[in-house]
Amino acid sequence: MNCLESRIHALTTALVLMLAPIALSAQAPLTVASPDGRTQVTIALDGGALRYAVRHAGANVVTPSRLGFVFRGAAPLGDSVRITDSRRATYDSTWTQPWGEVRRVRDHHDELQVDVVETKAAGRRFTVTFRVFDDGVGFRYELPDQPALTNYEISDELTEFALADNASAWWIASNRPRLDRSEQLYSEGPVSTLDSVQTPLTMKMSNGTYVVIHEANLVDYPRMFLAGPRMESRTLRAALAPWVDGVKVRGRTPLVTPWRTLQIADRIEDLQPQVLTLNLNPPSRLTDVSWIAPQKYVGIWWGMHLNTMTWSSGPKHGATTANTRKYIDFAAANGFKGVLVEGWNVGWDGDWIQNKNAFTFTKAYPDYDLPGLAAYAKSKGVGLIAHNETSGGIENYERQLEDAYKLYQSLGIHAIKTGYVADTVGGGQSHYGQYAVRHHRKVIETAARYGIMVDAHEPIHDTGERRTWPNMMSREGARGQEYNAWGAEGGNPPEHESILFFTRLLAGPMDFTPGIFDLLMKSAGQGPRPPEQARPRTTLAKQLALYVVLYSPLQMAADLPENYAGQPAFQFIRDVAVDWDTTRVLQGAIGDYVLVARRQRGASTWFVGAITDEAGRTFTVPLDFLTPGKRYEAEIYADGPGANWRSNPLPVSISRRPVTSATRLTVVLAPGGGQAIRIRQLP
Repeated sequence: MNCLESRIHALTTALVLMLAPIALSAQAPLTVASPDGRTQVTIALDGGALRYAVRHAGANVVTPSRLGFVFRGAAPLGDSVRITDSRRATYDSTWTQPWGEVRRVRDHHDELQVDVVETKAAGRRFTVTFRVFDDGVGFRYELPDQPALTNYEISDELTEFALADNASAWWIASNRPRLDRSEQLYSEGPVSTLDSVQTPLTMKMSNGTYVVIHEANLVDYPRMFLAGPRMESRTLRAALAPWVDGVKVRGRTPLVTPWRTLQIADRIEDLQPQVLTLNLNPPSRLTDVSWIAPQKYVGIWWGMHLNTMTWSSGPKHGATTANTRKYIDFAAANGFKGVLVEGWNVGWDGDWIQNKNAFTFTKAYPDYDLPGLAAYAKSKGVGLIAHNETSGGIENYERQLEDAYKLYQSLGIHAIKTGYVADTVGGGQSHYGQYAVRHHRKVIETAARYGIMVDAHEPIHDTGERRTWPNMMSREGARGQEYNAWGAEGGNPPEHESILFFTRLLAGPMDFTPGIFDLLMKSAGQGPRPPEQARPRTTLAKQLALYVVLYSPLQMAADLPENYAGQPAFQFIRDVAVDWDTTRVLQGAIGDYVLVARRQRGASTWFVGAITDEAGRTFTVPLDFLTPGKRYEAEIYADGPGANWRSNPLPVSISRRPVTSATRLTVVLAPGGGQAIRIRQLP
């Protein structure tokens, strides 16, 4: 058979598989593979129980694992079933992100849908759909409308991940007393020691394969945690955030669950950029995205954490008209498009966490001229970012959503920062339960109707919804810069950001708020802080590199404006892009170091960010991502002589040199240090 005949035969076979149901009389195992054939999923019955398994590159990743549900007051669904039908399909398309780590995304996968029915009298039915990509697997359940299952209350999802070996894992807990927070330091240990953890959960198997468990397209369903193994096994179980009464999910069929995802990579450098969850979300619902603008911003925020300003009214109130005008002027002079203002609205006085229903999102304090400042910002080519802190009072917020967003739209305010600083929401509900998920979707969709971008803090974690609602720009959902002002552990350790890159950032953009130049915290008014106290445990060059490493379409220059005065290194923050055409991870090790290169969207300019933990390191970086035959100039912001995070964080060496695609740069990082590089094509 010649090459052409082989292609015709392969195409004919694929079309037959796409269009023809599978014969199931023998209940034989069903298999679906990724387009490159390296990842296979098998679905089979085991004594009447439906199970799935995953292999990659000839090795087991997930051994046979349970599927199904437990309903309140009913027998489990999934333990006594038979397969009634199945369907296959192949998809291959490419779509363009309006903004992102990469511009073009290929969606190439093979799909298998499996229909099952109970063998018991009830005869309840469901479908499991598997999509297998070259970079991982997604699967979800569908409960059709059926007489045996109309209104439902799910008490547990039986999904398991029986891992093939005792992989190393990087994790944060999901069962700490403050269940609302993802703001923890990461731990590392074997899967067999895990208790209850959040996703994304990044693991490295003994053969070097990386596996990340997460979810995609979370809509009307609770967030998924992972319950740890039983009796030192390696089986993780889906654990859904509950309602107050213990029910996990309630509703009426039909039900389509979020996708459970397994990202799989042979090399750590292939974990980023992650597009698996994006491909498992529906296409954009917005026909006009011209108003969505990735941008850098400054804000009245860091001073509150330094205790030089207050959110509440009084002598140190930060959100005054005069102070905000100063920030607007600074933003305009330096090319920043946004000014965040926290504490502008009535409700911050007293115990604002307890007084969650006192917040108004339309009424400003008397010393803050909202309409006048919005007009002044517009005249300067800058937009206000309105802070909406709810303190968990989401009913109070929802009552005001329409009026608030209508007001913001009328004033030309096109971005908000939401906040949910509370242990629970909505009168005792979980921060991550179905009730809260519904609320966050309502905020995103309402904001889209009014032309407003959203930056969510204390959020539901990112599951790729930015593809469907590209006004969902960025979010917190991890331990950010503010812990360097007052964190009990003395701030984030030097390894922290290199862990975030391969864990939290696999979910999506993070508003980490980099750019602190006063690394010794003199602005707090107590003199330079020693290293054992809370302060950024980085060099100044690393603060610059974080703009490239920690992706967000909204990037803050987080320090006080006066701390940037007379600082040559501030030029990098002025220049660095926030929207990318291409992203390439050059080298990395979780908790140790990251080197990443990104090409600015619509330009030939590249930016490189390199960071390290407490150890100094030297790397040789080939610039083969540059266009051959073109000449470039590299502007290098490196750790200066004697720099280290502990005792000498401020020195920065700024240099320029010609480079080409054949150049091999030597990148030297100080302990806790970094390097930021701008590479511009020459005429």
